[in-house]
Amino acid sequence: MTQTVAITGGSGFIGSHVIDALLGAGHKVRVLDPVAPHRADAEWVPVDILDTEALTETVRGMDAVFHLAAMADVNHVFARPVDSVTLNVAGTASVLEAARLAEAGRVILASTVWVYAATRGYLVDESTPFDPETDRHLYVSTKVASEMMCRDYLTLYGRPFTVLRYGVPYGPRMRDNCVAAAFFKRAFRGEPLRIDGDGTQERFLVYVEDLARAHVLALSSAAENRTFNLDGDQPVSIREIAESVKDLAGNVTVEFGPARPGDLKARIVKTDRARDELGWVPQVPFDEGMRRTHEWYLQEMASTSTPDDVPVSIVES
Repeated sequence: MTQTVAITGGSGFIGSHVIDALLGAGHKVRVLDPVAPHRADAEWVPVDILDTEALTETVRGMDAVFHLAAMADVNHVFARPVDSVTLNVAGTASVLEAARLAEAGRVILASTVWVYAATRGYLVDESTPFDPETDRHLYVSTKVASEMMCRDYLTLYGRPFTVLRYGVPYGPRMRDNCVAAAFFKRAFRGEPLRIDGDGTQERFLVYVEDLARAHVLALSSAAENRTFNLDGDQPVSIREIAESVKDLAGNVTVEFGPARPGDLKARIVKTDRARDELGWVPQVPFDEGMRRTHEWYLQEMASTSTPDDVPVSIVES
């Protein structure tokens, strides 16, 4: 069934692929972002998510509201903590309130497996409880708060929600400081690949088109008032990412620097719920995803100039 949906942050890396997936599935999409989306067949409304009154009008009549807009770069969160909390926490409250006032459909929140830094244990799933006594990044707390508010709006106002906890995404249109993007660009410039820490950190990377596909599935009634982990199915270390870039883009050297404060400790994040309730499993293996990403960056590098060098870590989202 065709639905009409709004998406905050639709002009970003993940948001642009979510638009592709939603339009490809036959849905109508309204992008709420100060920046124009990459596709002209998506309606665009340049609105500030902190302007609740304006946001209310833009989500009126929507069957669902995907909320992806956030300060997601942990380096920026570290440098601008107050702005980050305002955007991530107050921004989520504004979206929830606008959807309530407009009597719009379900709010579907983009969260992250980073929230498991607020838990204990190596094997975690959606029912693992948060522990305030853990050491974590401020970014984690903003996402935990956003998830809690979604539940609060259900408790207080009967407003439905869905939470999607993203794994570490990679693929075409990545931000320049996402690890694979930065590695590819440095390799093309003949510069060393710089790694924060020793490079043995492992993450279950998820190809961005796999991640975007889950948003279409999340429109089903099975996702109402549920939280889902959307993570990759194979561990990949940052060293392996560097080796993949070397194989695809040419031989380059690798340098190591100090680990970043608040870095996400390794967890095994179970995705059984997404598989069993939504029918979602990752479909693009790491090697194939890197090959597709390399091809896209070759085209980009041929047509655009490259930015200044940027720090790299495995933990971006």
